[in-house]
Amino acid sequence: MRKSRFIEAQIIQCPERGMIKEQEAGMPTAEVCRRHGLSPATFYKLKSKCGGMEVSDADRLKSLEDENAKLKRLVAEAMLDKIVLKDLLAKT
Repeated sequence: MRKSRFIEAQIIQCPERGMIKEQEAGMPTAEVCRRHGLSPATFYKLKSKCGGMEVSDADRLKSLEDENAKLKRLVAEAMLDKIVLKDLLAKT
C-alpha cells in the first residue's frame, strides 16, 4: 500500500496552518486541494481520518496502529505454531 506523502501534522496543522484548518477557516475546498496538490476525494478521506484531532492525538493514533499491527503479527505466528504442532501430533 502506498504511503501518504503528507504526515499527520501537515494534514491537521503545520506552520502555515494545516489543510483541514485552512478549509475550516473558510477557504474553499477546491483552493485548498489546488494549493496542496491533491484531489478533493483525497482531501475528504484525510479529513474523515484526521478531522477534529490535534497533532498529539494523531501521533498517539499512529503509535496505537503500529502496536496493533505488531500484536496481529504475533497472534498470527502463534496460530501458525499451533497448527504445526497439531499436525505433528496427528502424524504420530
